[in-house]
Amino acid sequence: MQRDELLRRARVAEKIVREAGKLAKRHYLRRDELAIENKGLQDLVSAADRECEALVASSLSKAFPDDSLLGEEGGLRQNGPALWVVDPIDGTSNFLTGIAHWCVSLGLVIENRSVLGFIYDPIADEMFSAIAGEGAHLNGKPIKVSAKSQINRARIGLGFSYRRPVAPHSADVRNLLDAGCEYLRLGSGALGLAYTAAGRFDGYWERHINLWDVAAGLVIVEEAGGRINDFFHPSVVADGNEVLAATPALFNEFRALLGVEDGSKA
Repeated sequence: MQRDELLRRARVAEKIVREAGKLAKRHYLRRDELAIENKGLQDLVSAADRECEALVASSLSKAFPDDSLLGEEGGLRQNGPALWVVDPIDGTSNFLTGIAHWCVSLGLVIENRSVLGFIYDPIADEMFSAIAGEGAHLNGKPIKVSAKSQINRARIGLGFSYRRPVAPHSADVRNLLDAGCEYLRLGSGALGLAYTAAGRFDGYWERHINLWDVAAGLVIVEEAGGRINDFFHPSVVADGNEVLAATPALFNEFRALLGVEDGSKA
């Protein structure tokens, strides 16, 4: 995709994400009124998720009718090779219980590469963004991953879901602590990647995560100078993958410590 066309998509996408964030915030402020459903163990969805995704999907289809769309709630709508990937509210459990750590995430994937990403935290009014080749930004100002090089001075964000066994996650925590590394588990993979890009975390790791959680964050981390594992594989849309993002100086050490099997992108 030509640079001018990518920039045009970025302008439209940012506006859509902000609109979705405003809608989500309105629901958040009256969350006690929302109907909630269980999709699985510790996996919730509400009308807010569905309304926000519908807003994003409708807006994108009007602006780019030939593009494809993958949404957490609506699944895959296949058209052209450009694939928009949306998580309307990443951190739904936080959202529904009044914990102000959740976001709207929208990424654009072309030929198994994230080329555009927006992660918006409407409570903090923080917009993390990146366009391939154009750097990463927070509210329009450039951001970079941290310069940490010693694991016993580092802090990593962790994610977990019951789609995977508990024991490996427990082993990860033990191995990190044995190495002197602090960890946080805050409940939003998208914000975990955004925080890594902004230098708030020195890395982010999750043994299984879906594409809609990371499509925006992968390009933001890369454009902020971080390294990520080779997330994309032929069935990633349906099956997800593990994700490791980190500062360049710590990536290989984290990879060995956590047993990450696949390669990485510098």
